[in-house]
Amino acid sequence: MHDAPIIAYTDGSCLGNPGPGGWAWAVDGGPSDSGGEPHTTNQRMEVLAVIRALETLTGPVHVVSDSTYVVNCFRQQWHAGWKRRGWRNSQGKPVANRDLWERLFALALDPGRPVTFAWVKGHSGDRMNDVVDGLATAAAARQDPTGPPPDAGLGQGQLLP
Repeated sequence: MHDAPIIAYTDGSCLGNPGPGGWAWAVDGGPSDSGGEPHTTNQRMEVLAVIRALETLTGPVHVVSDSTYVVNCFRQQWHAGWKRRGWRNSQGKPVANRDLWERLFALALDPGRPVTFAWVKGHSGDRMNDVVDGLATAAAARQDPTGPPPDAGLGQGQLLP
């Protein structure tokens, strides 16, 4: 029997798309982390947030994200079609962000580690989704040398209250 999963909220942010981006994940009352890249897309940051959470957390994980891109890939098993079609999407085009998806699949599709996904509507008052949104946005702001200084906030492994 498996232990109860850790619930990890994830989010990605981009100031412009592409532009400076940030990713974040957090466990309510537990660890959190965030970071960013100077030139990226919001989709890449959404996927990277889940990768970083799964790289850090051990055991079963239930990922909660406002990204239909991430959640539907697993709940609708887009990944199976992509692999079957030689990393082509349903329109026959190369799958975007394949490098990150391959990293995520290695973590999330490990048969020895249950990982599940749920979608939450963004900016709808879900406290933890708001937390990771703030962390990801602050991480993106830290990547933008022309912007205002970001709010220090949480992140970088700090425990949430």
